Amino acid sequence: MEREVIPVALIGCGKIARKHVQVLRAIPNLKLSAVVDADPKRAAAIAAEVEGARVLPDLEAVCSDPEIRLGVVCTPSGLHARQGMQLARAGKHVVVEKPMALRLDEADRLIEACDRAGVKLFVVKQNRYNAPVRKAREAIESGRMGRIFLGDVRVLWNRSQAYYDEEPWRGTWEMDGGVLTNQASHHIDLLIWMMGDVESVYAQGRTVMHQIEVEDLGAVLLKFRSGGLGIVEASTSVQPKDLEGSLNLYGEGGTIEIGGFAANELKTWRFREETPEDEEIRRDHARNPAGATFAHHQFYLNVVEALHDQRRALIDGIQGRRSLEVIHAIYESMETGQEVQLRFEARRCRLGAPLTQE
Repeated sequence: MEREVIPVALIGCGKIARKHVQVLRAIPNLKLSAVVDADPKRAAAIAAEVEGARVLPDLEAVCSDPEIRLGVVCTPSGLHARQGMQLARAGKHVVVEKPMALRLDEADRLIEACDRAGVKLFVVKQNRYNAPVRKAREAIESGRMGRIFLGDVRVLWNRSQAYYDEEPWRGTWEMDGGVLTNQASHHIDLLIWMMGDVESVYAQGRTVMHQIEVEDLGAVLLKFRSGGLGIVEASTSVQPKDLEGSLNLYGEGGTIEIGGFAANELKTWRFREETPEDEEIRRDHARNPAGATFAHHQFYLNVVEALHDQRRALIDGIQGRRSLEVIHAIYESMETGQEVQLRFEARRCRLGAPLTQE
């Protein structure tokens, strides 16, 4: 049966929105019908590139537009939850860029709002769709890796002071968070997806290179309920340019190392018991197909499937909240200097709160 076209509104026309526009234009079952931004000129620039796209004055206009069925939230992080809730209460399905919220209570309210309205919530964690990442997940699900006793992620990137100065919300507790919330959140999500529930975290963070409120350097030790350990190294202070965004898994049955800029290049695929498919995986699934938007494209294909076929999304609100809770525990540990058990009640975590409230 032929699938209908879903009209989409893009809320926020900043840097990340460009990638969404590119993918939305490439998927026949999605139509970018409207754009909104606090800066009308930015909205007009994107609308001019997409045939039939309209500039709407604000989010309320999106919510009251009967044509729009899906809202894509690409605004500053601190606005994600409240704007997602507004869309849900208007009966619109919601795609929200990471993180889905900065505060856990806001994440819970967003999930509840979508459930009450009977709409679907999709959180953008596109790295789960990277070709080597999918193969790693399959190896774990099939039991080939056995018990994973160690996993680590390294997000060693460069962001200039000009990057933070470009937008006033960047580098703030209230609207953004630091390297662990922003840049490394994708990789923390991958580590949890591969290794399971987190038992506790111990973390240290520093601001070493930038004039910002939040950390640009972080190191984290995670204990998993499975008994495995995880390590996170993250910084936006690496000089003079980006180095890597990697995911490495070490299990009783084998070793998988995925490198590249965003965990998108297979470096090691080695098992105690080889299969005929292993060489094919090393050859054909070592990296994403050509094109910078492959993973986002796969993400949106899952959105279409979930909306048309009533399937569960790969990354829904529950999945998005899972890694956010771990990030909150990381910040709690950074502030207290103590190991933090999950679950926990945040008392010192500053994420999502004005600096003056500490």
